[in-house]
Amino acid sequence: MVSDYALPVTKACGLSSLARSQFYNKSRKDDTEIISALQALDDEHPVYGFRKLQACLKRDGKAWNHKRVYRAYRLLKLNKKKRGKRRWPARVKQPLQAQEVLNNSCSMDFMSDSLASGNKFRTLNIIDDCNREALAIEITTSITAKRVVRPLEQLIDWSGKPAAIRVDNGPEFTSADFNSWCKKEEITIQYTQPGKPMQNGYVERFNGSYRREILNAYLFFDLEEVRQLTGQWIGEYNTKRPHEALGNLTPSQWPVKKGSGNMVNLPPHLAPPP
Repeated sequence: MVSDYALPVTKACGLSSLARSQFYNKSRKDDTEIISALQALDDEHPVYGFRKLQACLKRDGKAWNHKRVYRAYRLLKLNKKKRGKRRWPARVKQPLQAQEVLNNSCSMDFMSDSLASGNKFRTLNIIDDCNREALAIEITTSITAKRVVRPLEQLIDWSGKPAAIRVDNGPEFTSADFNSWCKKEEITIQYTQPGKPMQNGYVERFNGSYRREILNAYLFFDLEEVRQLTGQWIGEYNTKRPHEALGNLTPSQWPVKKGSGNMVNLPPHLAPPP
């Protein structure tokens, strides 16, 4: 304004409501050199944090105050956490195969939902791949790898040991605790390929039914209410609810056959009605 209209500084500052001290003040926050140095270091060492970058600058003879360096560091948004892409091990495709023997293969998967209060909870769903029976649904706020083992040990006590377990690549299933337990029990882990949820299609289909008929159908106020409704639903799912993949029979009615065509002995809770 002063240069364009040839006004005195005092009058120009009065018209613009600007203090004269602000007009004469020249900003000393010129961090161009610091920014250039940080960018060069970050390009060379993208995993370095602030302290390492500051140490590199000092080693190069740059005597900048750490506050100035950190201001430029934040201006470049280098302070945001950089998450590397998770490297998955190579997974051999595990095609879904119709099982003819109970407890030969089971599938597991996680689901999540929230209570009316907004608190999150998780469910661990386990089904038998042969007759799609809901074996267990573990419900709690946090399910670690060690917590995954607990319902499996209960199932082994109730109905025997499965030969294989089909799971995705979640951290609970790829953990050392889960792998060592399966190795000790001589249970084969069949991992699906990353990004291929239909390789675990049996339990994914089960998850959809559980989501529609329980999780999306009710407003829960505590975990005990979730467990109670889920327990009632499991009983109906296994003994009353028609299953299209089983020809509208229930899991308890599905005739399980061996390779020779003979009926196997079913547990009492799975025996078909007379």
